[in-house]
Amino acid sequence: MTLEVDTHTHTILSGHAWSTLRENCCAARGRGMKGLCLTEHASGIEGGAPSFIPHSQRMLPQEVEGIRVYQGIEVNILDHQNHLDIPEEYLKLCEFVIASIHSHMFPEKMDRAANTATYLEILKNPYVDIIGHADDPSVPCDFEAIVQEAQHQGKLLELNNNSTTAHRPGSLPSLKQYILCCKAHSQRVCVASDAHFDTMVGNVAPIMALLDELEFPQQLIVNLRQETFEAYLREREARIGSR
Repeated sequence: MTLEVDTHTHTILSGHAWSTLRENCCAARGRGMKGLCLTEHASGIEGGAPSFIPHSQRMLPQEVEGIRVYQGIEVNILDHQNHLDIPEEYLKLCEFVIASIHSHMFPEKMDRAANTATYLEILKNPYVDIIGHADDPSVPCDFEAIVQEAQHQGKLLELNNNSTTAHRPGSLPSLKQYILCCKAHSQRVCVASDAHFDTMVGNVAPIMALLDELEFPQQLIVNLRQETFEAYLREREARIGSR
């Protein structure tokens, strides 16, 4: 089944990805998709985009090669004090914000309780929409607590295709537990490629097969259809506008 919107993609501006935005959009069009989220890594990762990248993204057209480009970011959670590498003044400019811990640059990553507490606080940030790849076993956390807080905040959780591949080795058992926890609580999710090359955009067959195996309800996959993804974005606008 084809995703209409891939919510997690990178270009060469992330510093360690290989394709341009236009190449990614051409790949998305070739898969019959309708949109993608441009979610560059920021400066907390070596070679990442500068902290003002959401400001620069405003120069982009809304559509590239017939694909709707949702302007976003993958912010790095830097420590257990909940610091992010994009300041709020720029987060405000984004249409979609992923917040992730990347194990190679995170202190005390094996502290499960502290990792969980950090995720719970980040979910309270009104500009953060989704936690990225929290199933990563190298950064253990309490799935039950994260799902419950995501539901309380009206936020999403990410199911990342790279957790089924060699890109994130050893993650598959943890990913299955995460999926089942989301299923048990009817938690809304986004299925994402985490593409770092254009052939990866929308290429989520392995995780979709796993979701089918685990009988995960398709109606909980917000980005399966563009209309349900944009319905979430309207929720986001209402949430931020109420501040």
